[in-house]
Amino acid sequence: MNKCDVAVLGAGPYGLAAGAHLRQIGGLDVRVFGEPMDFWKSHMPEGMLLRSPWAASHISDPRSALTLDAFRVATGSQIPTPIPLEQFVAYGRWFQAQAIPEVDRRLIQRIDQDAQGLRITLQDGEEIVCGRVVVAAGISAFSRRPSQFDGISPELVTHVCDGKEVRDFAGKRVAVVGAGQSALESAALLHEAGAEVELIVRQRNVHWLGWRARMQKLGPIATLLYSPFDIGPAGVSRIVAVPDLMKYFPRAVQNRFRTRALRPAGARWLRGRFDGIPISTGRQIASAEKSGDHLRLRLDDGSSREVDHVLLGTGYKVDVSRYPFLPSDLSKRLDLANGFVKVNSGFESSVPGLHFLGAPSAWIFGPLMYFVCGTDFAARSLAAYISRGRAVNGSR
Repeated sequence: MNKCDVAVLGAGPYGLAAGAHLRQIGGLDVRVFGEPMDFWKSHMPEGMLLRSPWAASHISDPRSALTLDAFRVATGSQIPTPIPLEQFVAYGRWFQAQAIPEVDRRLIQRIDQDAQGLRITLQDGEEIVCGRVVVAAGISAFSRRPSQFDGISPELVTHVCDGKEVRDFAGKRVAVVGAGQSALESAALLHEAGAEVELIVRQRNVHWLGWRARMQKLGPIATLLYSPFDIGPAGVSRIVAVPDLMKYFPRAVQNRFRTRALRPAGARWLRGRFDGIPISTGRQIASAEKSGDHLRLRLDDGSSREVDHVLLGTGYKVDVSRYPFLPSDLSKRLDLANGFVKVNSGFESSVPGLHFLGAPSAWIFGPLMYFVCGTDFAARSLAAYISRGRAVNGSR
């Protein structure tokens, strides 16, 4: 049976960053599995722009050399801001070609643990025994889908992460549900593609980001209040930018920071694209039923809508037990909190050798782990931890 020291599951920003940093540890056999940047390419709407600013969109490498700036120079690309999705995907693939040219594009179907250690099974049936497995599988498995739509065909209702082309909805009536960036930007893209769109929001108001930009005129004060990553409101932005600091706050305070940093909101540059899009605020969908080739929606105020499609921009709820590659006997041995994994300083879980990067680690390290800018802290911490372990235990 094949063996390796570390297998990285996922080739998005966190998996690529982890692979790049781990490859710098001498004598370590590291293999990265997955299609590079697949979630961003296949599960995001065409025409999307990144909400995160330039400073928060670099994938981490050990020398901080493979930045967006380096990509722009190396390829001669003109990259506007906000950053277009297709150019971010191109950047990620360029990063992969520079840092980990031999990514194995097969998917990991299953992770098991036995007397030999951790064993991964690939999609073609090959098995590999690993000293460690780093899960960097992203958030697509965690899409939140309201129960009102259970059993309804994906022809009539999809989540924004399902990645249908907006042009397919030209001339159709589409209800977009949600008030976060994905819902708001999807509504704008659908409207621009010729769909008849209504946005349905349970909050009383749609929140628009942009305070940091407006406070730049305050100079040093703005720098004190906001990190360059622009995650969260004044003050909170600075705290969540330091993941090691988060764990020293009481749990109730940490939860409040996470809620405030991740609350549904849209980039201010989207506001001008909402002319002609009706928004129903303070409303929820009470029921949905098929009516011929359409859906009839009943809202909690008693009103109804008949639409051709519902697009759910209802966010994500982390629950690692929903990862299809984790068998129940292994996931039951994980120390979890509300679906998140409790990890140590090296992102190692309660199952020895099994690490989790990205959103599943946010219970310990905070909301930065939901964003690309979190790759630097996560990858450096992981590599330092594994390197220390090898120094203590020899080649393990």
